[in-house]
Amino acid sequence: MINPLLSRRCFVALSAMLPWALTSRASTSIPVGLELYSVREELARDPQGTVRAVAQMGYECVEFYAPYFQWTEAETKQMRKLMDDLGIRCYSTHNDEGYLAPKNLSRVQDMNLILGTHYVVQAWSEPKTTVDAWKAVADNLNVVAEKLEPAGLHAGYHNHDPEFRPLNGVRPIEILAKNTKPSVALQLDVGTCLQAGSDPVAWIKANPGRIRSMHLKDWSPDEGKGFSVLLGEGAVDWKSLFQAAENGGGVEYYLVEQEGSRFSELETAKKCLQAFREKHSG
Repeated sequence: MINPLLSRRCFVALSAMLPWALTSRASTSIPVGLELYSVREELARDPQGTVRAVAQMGYECVEFYAPYFQWTEAETKQMRKLMDDLGIRCYSTHNDEGYLAPKNLSRVQDMNLILGTHYVVQAWSEPKTTVDAWKAVADNLNVVAEKLEPAGLHAGYHNHDPEFRPLNGVRPIEILAKNTKPSVALQLDVGTCLQAGSDPVAWIKANPGRIRSMHLKDWSPDEGKGFSVLLGEGAVDWKSLFQAAENGGGVEYYLVEQEGSRFSELETAKKCLQAFREKHSG
């Protein structure tokens, strides 16, 4: 059950961040949010307290991931009320592939409508070994889209590095883009695209209007660093990325994501938001 009380840990973190947060919210017309996997341990301990702390940092939206599917209808409504009270949104959720199966899709649709989302994003698919297997993933996304769209929701797909690694001369992400309806969003995970040796800016430019949200995750090729670097500490060319996303890419909102760092989860989220503000305005 969602705990309505703010944990002491979240309260202390929230209090420390409040003065900075008051000057940081709404500095861009494109909302910036947090993929809540970034604060997964805090979220498991205290869902409402964590969302409250994230909002007080200055984040304008959140993205819930797989565990939300276990909530009751009452818990889902409780979370929506909290977000409304805080003035933040949930534009998309991350969903295991099985959540989009026929037996689960009605429940996913109902929960996302309560949360007020726009996109039901498939978080990943087990890497495939044939082009036809990836085409089957695209076909299922089209089926999901057709079922969701009458309710005002859209389907989406989130990449990891395998989708950007060539298979028989073609990258799986290209198969998905070519074989899905234009209404299916291609949520770009920036860091894993870069890790796979692809250029995220070139990918955005090659798919105008399809990159409606992005996971802003940095990556460093340096030994021992990888995804542990904070936003702005890795190899991503943020200036070019934002320019491409906002000039034809179709981005509607940004989502900071962090696998983990040398700081606590909440402190990491705060530092990444500060870095986003600096990079986006620079």
